Amino acid sequence: MKIREVLRLQVEGLSHRQIALSVSCARTTVQEILRRARAAGITWPLPDELDEVALRSKLYPSQCAKESAALRPKPDFAQVLQELSRKHVTRRQLWREYLARYPQGYRYTSFCVQLLQWRKSVGADVTMTIVHEPGEKLYVDYSGDPAYYIDRHTGERMAAQLFIAAWGFSHKLYVEATATQTTQDWLTAHVHAFTFYGCLPKAVVPDNTKAAVIKACYYDPDKNREYTNLGEHYDLAILPTRSRKPRDKSKIENGVLIAQRRVLGALRDALFFSLAELNEAIRRIVDEINAEPFQKRNGTRNALFEQYERPAARPLPARPYEYARWREALVHPDHHVQADKGFYSVHFTLIGQKVWVRIGARVVEIFQHGKVIAAHQRVQRPWQRRTIHAHRPPAHRAYLELDYGKLLDRAQRIGTNTAAVVVKQALNKRHLDETIRGALGILRLAEDFNPEALERACAVALSLGLFNYRAVRDLLRQGGCPAPQAASASAGLMHENVRGTDYFCTETTPPEDCPP
Repeated sequence: MKIREVLRLQVEGLSHRQIALSVSCARTTVQEILRRARAAGITWPLPDELDEVALRSKLYPSQCAKESAALRPKPDFAQVLQELSRKHVTRRQLWREYLARYPQGYRYTSFCVQLLQWRKSVGADVTMTIVHEPGEKLYVDYSGDPAYYIDRHTGERMAAQLFIAAWGFSHKLYVEATATQTTQDWLTAHVHAFTFYGCLPKAVVPDNTKAAVIKACYYDPDKNREYTNLGEHYDLAILPTRSRKPRDKSKIENGVLIAQRRVLGALRDALFFSLAELNEAIRRIVDEINAEPFQKRNGTRNALFEQYERPAARPLPARPYEYARWREALVHPDHHVQADKGFYSVHFTLIGQKVWVRIGARVVEIFQHGKVIAAHQRVQRPWQRRTIHAHRPPAHRAYLELDYGKLLDRAQRIGTNTAAVVVKQALNKRHLDETIRGALGILRLAEDFNPEALERACAVALSLGLFNYRAVRDLLRQGGCPAPQAASASAGLMHENVRGTDYFCTETTPPEDCPP
C-alpha cells in the first residue's frame, strides 16, 4: 500500500520529502521506489490486473526470487495434514523429515506458517456455526478431571467422575458426580438429568465412550445395548459424535470447561464424606450458574430454558427407566435359564437354544429374535426358581395337577369297591405323595387289566383286609378271584408272601384244584 501511495503522490506533484512524511518512511526509500518504478516502466494509475503481489515482484524481483519454490520447495501439505491425523505424529517430526529431503527448505517457523496458510486456503480450519433448535438435542459427556470425597469408613480419598449435560439452545447445565464411568452409572446419570430438567429432548449427543458406543462409526455406530434400551424407553435418538472431533460437540465441551472451572475450582479445598454430600454441593453451584446472566447474550440459562426449551421438549414417561444388564444364556434341559444365581423358565420347546436375558432391578425378561418370550419377577434368594406352569411339557403339567380328590373321583367312576380301597390305603400313608402314588398304582391296574376285574379284585381285597397295590395286583394276576366265603376262611393265610396254588402246579402232575 505504501508503494501505491508513493506512486500516486509523485504524480500529484509532491516532493520526495513531503511524500516521505505522508507515508511515514525515509526519503531515500521514496527515491528507491521511484527509481525501481522507472526501471520497471510502472506509472500511475496502475493497471487493474496489477495486484500487490505482482507490483512487489516487479519492483523487487531478486527478493521474490529468493522466496520462490525453486529455492525453497514447498512441502506436500495435503500429505502433511494426513500424517498429522496419525497417532504420535507431530509437526516438528514432519518438518525434520521434510528438511532431510530438502536441506535448503523452510525453517520450522516458516514451515508452520506455510502449513497454516495452506489450511486456510483449502478451508481446513473454517468453522461452521450450528444453529440449535429449542428442545432438539441434549449433549452429554464426562469431565476428564474428577472431584474427590473421603470414605467415612476407611478414610480413603475417593475420586468421583463428573457427568455433565447441556441443552443445545439454552445451554442449561446439569452436573452430577458418579462413582465410576461404568454403563450403570452412565445410564443412571441420564435418568437423573431427565428428572432434573423435567422433560426430554428429541436426541442425545454423547461422546464415543464405551458406555455409549462399543465400536465407533460415524455412519452406523455399534451402540451399547443398555444405552440403546434407554433410548427406546424414552423414545430418544442417540447421535454419537465423530471420533476426535471435539467441535462436533462444542456445547458440551464448553459445559465441561465451565464445570471444571466453577465446580472443581470452588470445591478444591472442601471435604465431603459421601457422594451424596458432594452432589449436594455441586447442585448449589450449578443452580447459581444456571441463574446467572450471560455475558454475550440476553437472559439466563434458566430463563431461556423455560421460555423456549421446555415448550418444545417432550414430556417424561410415567415410569422412569430402570437399569438392566443383558447377557446371552443357553436354555437348560429343564427349560430354565440361569441369570444372577437364579433360574427362570421358558417354553420347553426352546431347550438347547440361545436366548438373551435382560436382568432388571425387579424383573427378568427373556428375549429371542428381539421379542419377549418370558418375564419373571427376580428371585429373592440365591438359586431360587421361577417357573411359569404353561412352560412345562404336558406330562409335567399333568403330574403336577394331580391331587387326591381327582384320583378318588376316578376310583368312584370304576366302582365303590375301588374307591373304598383307595380310601383305606390313604389312611395308612404318612405323606401326600405316598397317598397319590398308591392311588395311581391301583388306578393303573384298570389299564393293565380292565375296570371290571379291578372292581372284583378290590371287593376281595376289602374282605381280606388288604389295601395296598401289591395285594390287588396279585389278586388280578391269579386270573380269577376266590369266592368271598372261601376267601374269608383263609383270610388269615392270605398275604403277599404266600406262594399260592400256582406255585405247586406242574405240567406233569397237576392237582385237582389247580386252576385250568
